[in-house]
Amino acid sequence: MKNIMLDLETLGNKPGCVIVAIGAVRFGDGELGEEFYMRVEAQSCVRAGLKLEADTVLWWLRQSDVARNELTKPGARTLAEGLNGFADFSKLKGEPQPLVWGNGSDFDNTILAAAYAAADRSLPWNFWNNRCYRTLKALRPDIKIENEGVKHNALDDAKAQARHLMAMFPQL
Repeated sequence: MKNIMLDLETLGNKPGCVIVAIGAVRFGDGELGEEFYMRVEAQSCVRAGLKLEADTVLWWLRQSDVARNELTKPGARTLAEGLNGFADFSKLKGEPQPLVWGNGSDFDNTILAAAYAAADRSLPWNFWNNRCYRTLKALRPDIKIENEGVKHNALDDAKAQARHLMAMFPQL
């Protein structure tokens, strides 16, 4: 499966902001495949030069206890571990470079790319393989997304978005 749906939970909404969770799922032919999920230590992002945005931190304070607690419980990994883990996940032997889908042409993919740059690491996908789920979603407002799990959990959101995209465009 060469499609990957990426979802980030962040403490900002611009490239260069702190990432607190990376979720992704491979998908195609009407099926979800291998999953990736890692919570990231905010402090390791700050040490790498990524920034907190007050408006987004305040937004998180208004989200569900379950979503907030997921981001603050012990066991988060460093930014380097998160980036390495996603890079390993995105490369399957015998597969072409993945098409990486994010929810917005200027959100998930660009924020993760900025984190790779801040950590002086190579992007694990070709920039021309960026894909925008939000644009396609706007073309089919008649097909509603069905959320499962916890809203604003990076993996749960990635899976819901991948299922929604496949419902809109079955050839994916």
